[in-house]
Amino acid sequence: MAQREQWGSRVGFVLAAVGSAIGLGNIWRFPYMAYENGGGAFLIPYIFALLTAGIPFMILEFGMGQKYRGSAPKVFRALGEKWEWIGWMQVVVALIISIYYVAVIGWTINYTGFALNLSWGADPKAFFFGDYLGLSDAPLHLGSIRWPILAACTLAWGITWLAITSGVRKGIERACKILIPLLFILVIALIARVVNLPGAITGLNYLFHPDFSKLADFSVWADAYGQIFFSLSIGFSIMLAYSSYLPEDSDISNNAAMTVFINCGFSLLAGIMIFSVLGNMAHATGQEVSDVAGAGVGLAFITIPAAINTMPAPVFVGTLFFLCLTMAGVSSHISIVEAVSSSFIDKFGMDRKRTATLVCGFGYLMTVAFTTGGGLLILDIVDHFINNLCILGLALVEIVLMSYIVGLDDLNAHVNAVSDFKVGTAWRLCLKLVTVAVLGYTFVMNIVTDLGTPYGGYAQSDLALLGWSLLPVAFVLALALSRREAAYGFARQH
Repeated sequence: MAQREQWGSRVGFVLAAVGSAIGLGNIWRFPYMAYENGGGAFLIPYIFALLTAGIPFMILEFGMGQKYRGSAPKVFRALGEKWEWIGWMQVVVALIISIYYVAVIGWTINYTGFALNLSWGADPKAFFFGDYLGLSDAPLHLGSIRWPILAACTLAWGITWLAITSGVRKGIERACKILIPLLFILVIALIARVVNLPGAITGLNYLFHPDFSKLADFSVWADAYGQIFFSLSIGFSIMLAYSSYLPEDSDISNNAAMTVFINCGFSLLAGIMIFSVLGNMAHATGQEVSDVAGAGVGLAFITIPAAINTMPAPVFVGTLFFLCLTMAGVSSHISIVEAVSSSFIDKFGMDRKRTATLVCGFGYLMTVAFTTGGGLLILDIVDHFINNLCILGLALVEIVLMSYIVGLDDLNAHVNAVSDFKVGTAWRLCLKLVTVAVLGYTFVMNIVTDLGTPYGGYAQSDLALLGWSLLPVAFVLALALSRREAAYGFARQH
């Protein structure tokens, strides 16, 4: 069997891992989460979650990937033949994410062009939902294809295909060495521009003013852990695949800590950037910051363009902002598709170029549905259930398996053998007690909430077809893939 590819340098690996972790959610989710959960006080549970769950889980996945030298299915197969399906479920979930996530990247690409002449006009909301998306009245009322969105998605899939087919060192590592430093430079340049705008300080006060009374609310702590899990790309095959390309003597603990801290540092920078802009918008329109603050696609494609309209040099700010979103999205998309492609390469011994072409080609065809008038509504449902049901559920299964069934002793010894700073009892307790408890509580509460109140007011039939069905469908596909015999002895390697 051919020797497994390796990263060309430690910097290349960390930048690739950071590129996977830093996504669109860092820019539009973290600032609003902090604002809603106590401002500056939210940093206390957030840092606590980072130390007790984020870094321990990242060490776990880096250690598993490096020790067993494979993608998610191969890693779980190495733990026991009966566990391979867990890896394939993670891969199926990653494939679904790659299909709809690229649609949002397509929007950011289009909006980068729109920013050059402020094409969204005086009413960004009407433009986004009407002129641009042509939004239909129900998820399955697809309407016509929106050709600018499809063209942008074609470009995004093309970039991902090029990175994956070029290999780990020449493709993914090279791309991330350009994208991630440039992303930080652009964000810092944008911050330097917007923090001096009128009202920016008011916006930052809204974000960072501490409300310590919120710390008594358990849901705030649960939100902090949820944000850590959502933003680090852990629990759904990416970090297992990336760490499998590490040299055998790579420092697991330091690499994991650096990845987590850089990702969370970027989230803070994004918060400063977003709330400076919102503060300026509130100042220009005579509103409170609380009236203009929001999260999700509405923040990125409606609120921020409206804020940009009120600024000096709006073209400069708008172009930089959507370039940042595009680069954050593309680096994450590359990592998601690599996690999927490497699984098929490992299992069936397929050629990298052929595998990437098949995965990207299939993903591209499926993405077409998200470029129609019903695309945003389908995306909203799928994304909600993927995040709240599938990713959390699979992360919970992984951590319970490793903590209580397989055991952490062997992995603990492996990590310590190659790492400068050692992990031990505290690391194991964080995983076995803190992480399991928080993930379990959040997962159960998400199910209870969705069963009690239909998400987003959508019809139950739409939620059943596009949401609740995702977990059983992923399970069936995972079982089928795990039972297929490997071409190159993958089933017997460990």
